[in-house]
Amino acid sequence: MASNKKPILIATGSYGYLAAAMISSGYFQAGKLGRGQGDKGEPLLEDKPYPDGERYHRLLTDVEGRKVVLVGGTIDDRETMELFDLANTLVDHGAQELKLVVPYYGYSTMERAIKDGEAVKAKYRARLLSAIPQAVTGNLIYLLDLHSEGIQHYFEGGLHARHVYAKPVVIESVKAMLVRDAGATTPAQIKAALERPFVFASTDAGRAKWVESLTSDMNKLGMAAQSAFIIKRRVSGSASEVRDISADVDDALVIIYDDMIRTGGSLLKAAAAYRDKGARSVSAIATHCLMPGATREKLAASGLISHIAVTDSHPRALSLQNDFLSVHTISNLLAEKVSKGRMQLA
Repeated sequence: MASNKKPILIATGSYGYLAAAMISSGYFQAGKLGRGQGDKGEPLLEDKPYPDGERYHRLLTDVEGRKVVLVGGTIDDRETMELFDLANTLVDHGAQELKLVVPYYGYSTMERAIKDGEAVKAKYRARLLSAIPQAVTGNLIYLLDLHSEGIQHYFEGGLHARHVYAKPVVIESVKAMLVRDAGATTPAQIKAALERPFVFASTDAGRAKWVESLTSDMNKLGMAAQSAFIIKRRVSGSASEVRDISADVDDALVIIYDDMIRTGGSLLKAAAAYRDKGARSVSAIATHCLMPGATREKLAASGLISHIAVTDSHPRALSLQNDFLSVHTISNLLAEKVSKGRMQLA
């Protein structure tokens, strides 16, 4: 018989911040997990690997006959294996239903082989997670703003994928950016800022469909957004040049959207192209913020980008937050989607 209790929510080590935010929504019960052993074998809540690097996990919450949500991303191999191990543990200990929440799906740019012999890592990670045994009533996986929408079809057997779009969070980020650009503080100023025309742009034609869809949604909300994308021409096997831009951006505020910012190279090229065409100011929004090393500093020092807004889908974003880079949470969106999601296939 199905339990009427709240689903238990547990997270991998890197996603404790997101689990805590989702639990604050009131939809879930916090689960406890031992991540190490003390001198007498007692479970420790803090992560304490063994001397040889192996990791210890022990469920401290009874999950038998319960619906369980496991939050974790495939941000690196260690995190991926923790997600896999915990999911197996939950099923082995009687979880009635298992929902995996993967805010950032690593290796998403390696969704197909371009050159002979390349490993299709996005597919192999999906195959690994598909090997998790089924809970009594099934397994679901929630994926946020995939780089390639086809990835959701890589999951096999009893693991059913749901693609969650961060549109509500992106649109709120745009509103915050418009208010910031206008320096608006009073209600009247904020209202005026949200009614100002702006250009919502992509780095290239590859993200044009997402930008068009987001622009349409913002127009329905009364926002004066116009979409634009860069038209490129390939000049060699490894290089391309900007041929034109699909809209007039002269003296406009341009907000570039992309699903992720990794090293920022594409973003800088796009920002330069829009500025060369007369854009008054260029800002950027991305769902996933990776930015290894000094990427943030490189983007800020370029002088091409006024501000960047990202979500907390990747834990790296929180450590980078400052006046130049703001972070908007996807916890409420995920909590709503996961709490209302059902096992039945659409």
